[in-house]
Amino acid sequence: MLVIPAEPAKLDSRDSKEINGKPCPDVTATRHARPALHHIRNAHMDPRLTRKSRPATSRCRDPRRSTDSRFPEIAISLTSEVLYVIRRGKSDLILEGVLRVERFLHEMKATITSPVSSTFHLSPNPSQDGVFKGAPPFAEHRPSVVSPALRSASRGSFSGSPLNEMHHPQRTPLSDTQYQNNYENAVLDSMHTSTTESVLQWPHFDAYSTMRDGYVSIFHLEQSRPAVKTRSTSMYPYVTSEDIKGIIESFEHTVNFWYPTMSRNQLEQVRNLISDGIPEEDSILVCLALLTMALGCAGQVTADVTSGEVLSGEERKRRAAIKAMGDVYFDSVLKKLHVVHTNVGSTATHCLFFTAVYFAFLRRPLQAWEYINAASAKCLLLLSYPPESESTEDQERIRRIFWSCYILESDYLAELSGLPQSGIARIESSTPLPGEYNTHQDPLVEEQSSMYFLACISMRRLLNRVHQLLYARGTGAALDHARFPYVVAELNHQLDDWREVLPPAFAFSVGFNQVNNSHSTATEHGGFLRQRYLTCRSVIYRPYLMWMLSGMAGGNGASSDLLVSQDALKNCKACLDACLLHILNLRGFGQTVLVDTWICSLSMAGAMLVLLAACRIPALKDMIGPEVLGAGDHLRQLLQGWQGVMGEPTSPSVNQAIRIISDADKFIQEVYQAGDSYSMRRQ
Repeated sequence: MLVIPAEPAKLDSRDSKEINGKPCPDVTATRHARPALHHIRNAHMDPRLTRKSRPATSRCRDPRRSTDSRFPEIAISLTSEVLYVIRRGKSDLILEGVLRVERFLHEMKATITSPVSSTFHLSPNPSQDGVFKGAPPFAEHRPSVVSPALRSASRGSFSGSPLNEMHHPQRTPLSDTQYQNNYENAVLDSMHTSTTESVLQWPHFDAYSTMRDGYVSIFHLEQSRPAVKTRSTSMYPYVTSEDIKGIIESFEHTVNFWYPTMSRNQLEQVRNLISDGIPEEDSILVCLALLTMALGCAGQVTADVTSGEVLSGEERKRRAAIKAMGDVYFDSVLKKLHVVHTNVGSTATHCLFFTAVYFAFLRRPLQAWEYINAASAKCLLLLSYPPESESTEDQERIRRIFWSCYILESDYLAELSGLPQSGIARIESSTPLPGEYNTHQDPLVEEQSSMYFLACISMRRLLNRVHQLLYARGTGAALDHARFPYVVAELNHQLDDWREVLPPAFAFSVGFNQVNNSHSTATEHGGFLRQRYLTCRSVIYRPYLMWMLSGMAGGNGASSDLLVSQDALKNCKACLDACLLHILNLRGFGQTVLVDTWICSLSMAGAMLVLLAACRIPALKDMIGPEVLGAGDHLRQLLQGWQGVMGEPTSPSVNQAIRIISDADKFIQEVYQAGDSYSMRRQ
């Protein structure tokens, strides 16, 4: 029998890693489970357990001896006089041992992560050299997050509401079992509490009932949309050689720059196939060529909208014609997708991923998620069973599609937390990062594309860790004021490290004096990465704001006389500044408009809600600068403009997000017009 000790065994010194120069036990080490499995194997090979059935002994006949279903031999009475022995199978023994090992790992996890039993604490105030210093448990000099008056505030004010229960009656099985022991992988927890819908459920918006009136959950809005219409006949648009060149170049500089998955060899094949005339056959290469043309058209539709200038009527018509051309190519793809689904290979996986990207362009998140899921499944299969005929280029292509799916799936899960996960995040820590791959003719562009891709991957991994550590339902530290300062400090340290290693082409400056500065970023891609940085920073520091808000709403009154530590106020300001800068720095970046319009609209609605909640507290309201009064109008113009550029049908959930932004903006204006304490100055 496998015996699990009452106390978790100490980790061997060899099973440790270093974080910021400090030893940290590697709880993912599996070597501690191996002795347990060894005991199972030995127990199963024990001759006493492999002997053939024998006559019942006096031991079995003794009525005083009770049988235990956990033991290999079970005595069952069939008659009043005869007893037989029924043996448990090999699978039963293995399952029992595995379950015991799993229980042991859960106990070890609880011991390691418990703030009470931990023997090492991170100081929330990093030293100047960036190393976080240890402090003994319950040290008297442990920094205070809020005043004692706020400690009694109810933490349940953010934990749930009837609206939340209505939308998400239960957690998905994946979040409860599959990811519970995931220490290495940056997995986004199902049903996390940092979505815009979760923010809208905060009790601080009870006073603004009109904002919730008529609100429909995002899933039900998208589920009730009419199906994508397909044409009865397939007729390809007439394109000249110049048109083909322009569309493929658009694809290269947009989709294949952000997600560099297509090699130059593939692009040349596509160019030749389109130039020679698209064959009628339903082949995977034809699907890939049509998707390349469709996405190239999408790139042309969303090009050059960064400035936010209103397009002329003639320009709108030109873009609408290009959009219609892309839809025709995509319609042909939908009729040929059966050959993609029934094939297992890198090109078929490529087609599934590009289908997801075009659905993202159409602002159809459920369909985009479905094809991300399908592409992820093929990636997992091909990474587990590499085909014998697979070339080095095929292997690299699959890895790049893997990371592209990881980014996009996480983006959708950030706002639709109940979406079933593909499982791709479970192996991200063991999957090699992108390597050498010829994607562009210009070596400099190819290098920048690869570095940009790596920057996006590392940021998405960090965002997933932020959501997991702070907002995972039931285990997140955001509502535990004794834990979150240390988590916030370390996550912010990692965010600063990410920014410091960006190459000059993607470097950016941050500040209210840089909002309208055209030189604040070297490239458009740097502007997009700045948006990722700001959203990550706002989510990292949000626990301070949530604790302040829960304290004010916990029966103590909205009094500014409550003694709150300066560190807590400073960190609240960091969250509010990041939210406001995230809004003000938003521009029509190509990747934002083509791929992320749906995601961006919800993220911006969440930022406006956070600012509205803070405006109701005098101590927080004075931290917000006058720029907040123009934030809502700025967002409305951008999002409505993007919807107009991409044409009909518009997204109902994007329209609902615009309505929430407008309502939040109206209430913010009313708060500042009615109040006298607002100083309209930046502190």
